[in-house]
Amino acid sequence: MALTPGARRWILPSRATEPLTPARRRWLERRRQEARRLIALEKRFLPLLIAALLPVLVMPFTATRGWLANVLLALVFNLLILQSILTLPVIGGVTYARLRQEIFRWVGLVGGLGLWVPVFTGTWPGGLFRAVEMVLLSLFFLATSLRLVRLLARVPRVNGQVMAGAAAGYLHLGLTGGVLATATQVLVPGSFSLGEGTSHQLLLDRLTYFSFVTIAGVGYGDVLPANAVGERFVILLSIASTLYVALLVGLLLGRFIASEEVEMLEDDQLDIE
Repeated sequence: MALTPGARRWILPSRATEPLTPARRRWLERRRQEARRLIALEKRFLPLLIAALLPVLVMPFTATRGWLANVLLALVFNLLILQSILTLPVIGGVTYARLRQEIFRWVGLVGGLGLWVPVFTGTWPGGLFRAVEMVLLSLFFLATSLRLVRLLARVPRVNGQVMAGAAAGYLHLGLTGGVLATATQVLVPGSFSLGEGTSHQLLLDRLTYFSFVTIAGVGYGDVLPANAVGERFVILLSIASTLYVALLVGLLLGRFIASEEVEMLEDDQLDIE
């Protein structure tokens, strides 16, 4: 598979007068292989973005008691989990990287299976189960956001598909805040002032809305932290979202500028030759 111009610019060419040692040849070949794998992953970013949008869009319809609402909630979250696992494979062959990948998969799969429990039992089990389920989902979504940042830092080019991956990471961060806030509310009742409703689905919907409002810096004030635990949660979520956006913008902008500079160097070299 031939490298595209974007991938070619990612790997700085050596001048013809510079001999390539065997070690450098192996290094360049590894970089080319990694670039091919990263480019092949780009087509998965848009489906990941769509899968991340679905829970946000359908949660208002699942915010009621009922078997169908539980099925719909389980379906959209499991779709997002599966798409996240497919989009974020192991790029390198390091043993501990593969171990982290297996842990990542199992946390997502266990969290996804837990969403089917109320479908078959007709109701959500006790508060501890709900808290553990929300913690598992939040850990998975948080790991997805971090893995996306690492992946986007290594992509050989910046295009619309890569930007879709960055947007998907932002949505994962908002979902992480929502499910983690739900776990906090279950473990420490009264952490947030919701205004109405106590069912699990409505709680998740309201606190996911609260999470996105917080990371966007809007602060409507209809859902509020009601004690010290909720306040510290808001502080940590605000810091995490600010750092995520700043880091992601810096990475993508740096990659774009580097690609342009390498292209100019290549053009200059061609003119000299």
